Formats: sequence, C-alpha cells, structure tokens
Amino acid sequence: MTASLALGTYRIPGDKLATAARRAASSPSAWIDTAPNYCQGRAHQLLAPALADHPQLHIATKAGFLTEAAAHAACTAGVIPTAEVRHSMAPGFVRWQTARSRTELGRDRLDAVFLHNPEHSQGDRHDLAGQLRAAFAVLEEAAYAQEVAAYGVATWNGFTQDAFTVPLLDRLAREAAGTPEHHLRFLQLPVSLVMATHLGEALGGHGPITQAADRGWEVHASAPLHGGELLTLATPEIAALLQEAASVAAACLAAAASCPGVGKVLLAAGRTAHWHDALDVTRAPAISPATLRTVIDVLAAPL
Repeated sequence: MTASLALGTYRIPGDKLATAARRAASSPSAWIDTAPNYCQGRAHQLLAPALADHPQLHIATKAGFLTEAAAHAACTAGVIPTAEVRHSMAPGFVRWQTARSRTELGRDRLDAVFLHNPEHSQGDRHDLAGQLRAAFAVLEEAAYAQEVAAYGVATWNGFTQDAFTVPLLDRLAREAAGTPEHHLRFLQLPVSLVMATHLGEALGGHGPITQAADRGWEVHASAPLHGGELLTLATPEIAALLQEAASVAAACLAAAASCPGVGKVLLAAGRTAHWHDALDVTRAPAISPATLRTVIDVLAAPL
C-alpha cells in the first residue's frame, strides 16, 4: 500500500499557492503542509481563502523559524529576547506562534503543529531534551484547549545527527502530558533516493519511521524528489528498475510513497498536470521492498 499524497508548500511560488491548495482539496487526503516562514512569511495569508472555501482541507503548520517581520512582532510581544532570533522553541514563542497561525489561517483548530527542525534550536544545545519537553507541554495545553488536534516533529537531519530519537520524543511527550496518552502523533522527515538513510532503515524494520509507525504516529515523507534534484540525478535506467515504463519523476515519487511506515508523502506540485500525475502514482501498487533495496544498493555502489 502506498502513502497518500499531500500538498507540501515549501517550494510553491506565492502566486500558485492558492490554486494548488484548492486542487489539493479534491484529493483523498485533502492535507496541506505549510509553515509561517514559507513564501517569505505570506504562506498562511495566501492559503486562508482556500481553507475558508474548503473546510474539508486539513492543515498542518509549524513553529520554530521566524522571518524578519515575524521576529520583530514576536520581540514586541515579549516572547523572544531580541528581533535577531531566527529560530525558537521557547514555550512563550510556541504558544504565541500557534495562536498567530490559527488567526492567520482562519481555523479555530489546527490539524497538526510541528516543531520545525528542533535540531536548529538557538537555545541551550546541551538541553535540547528540556527544550522539547517544554515546547511539548505548550502543545499539550493547546490540544486540551481544542486549539490543535495533535502535534509532531518535523526534522531534516535530527535523527542522522543523533539530536534525538523516537523513544526519547515519546518519553518527553509523556512527561509533558503527565500521562502516556499524549498528543504527539506525527513525524515528518526526508525520504528519497538521495536521502535514503531512513528509507533503508524502514526496509530493514528499524529506524525512526518504523519506531514512529509502531507507536501509531503518522509519518510524513518530505522532499521525495529532493527539491527536484532527483529529476536530473536519477536516470531512466533507475526508473525502469523501480517501475517499468515510469518516468523518472513518477518512479522516484513512488519509491518514497512505497516506504514502509510512511502515511503521507508531501509534494510541492504547483501545476495541475504534476499533481494529477502524482495522484496516479500514489494510487498504484507499492513498489516491493526487494526492488527498493536493489535500487538503494545500486545507487550506493561506487562508480
């Protein structure tokens, strides 16, 4: 079974964002992933009309990175010490950013809020666990107040840098909630044939994707085409190994969507044709683990 398709908004230009969101409303998952710093800080405002017109759209946003304008607003609000801060997980900031996101997106309740690349924290790097616990506590409060349905961690290299593990995140969430029934239910991380570490681990039945899925968390695969670079890095021969007669783009997307334990694959598709092609990929049968292992081995082989 392949993962469902969700709209990732990081690389979609602002003038195409609202149209892409409306297109996503008709997909089975109807899920959009965004962040307040995307589109030079305008992503929320650009998405709000589509969210108002399509209440079935699920929206996930993030807390962590600040644009210059947001930093000045946060500093004025007293939730960060100076307007020079560009990343924060301070409890006051997470609370402020979550409330601000709800207002900007026009939603009383957000479907998910991710802590955005906590490995980039500008706080005490020797107490990242403490920072995560404190931020989780704020998001637990928001969940009990019905302001967010659940929360998660979106990371780029937090696991490969050993900044944290899934068992640690689970423990910190339990401590923050004061109960095993916490609201940490999402994990987002890169899965592609370029960043294949987590894909390979999942094929072996271990690593963060497997550990999260075993806990019932939903795993979202980000950057499945590695920002479009896979379209030139991969070859038709690699595509043919994955799926006979598939295009390079379709085959590489199918690889990420076929990763065991992945529930959604995020794609920044600004064009209608690309979106519908991607939907066809996620409706097709999953690529077998054996085939995925073969391709990873081929890519890892020395030239």
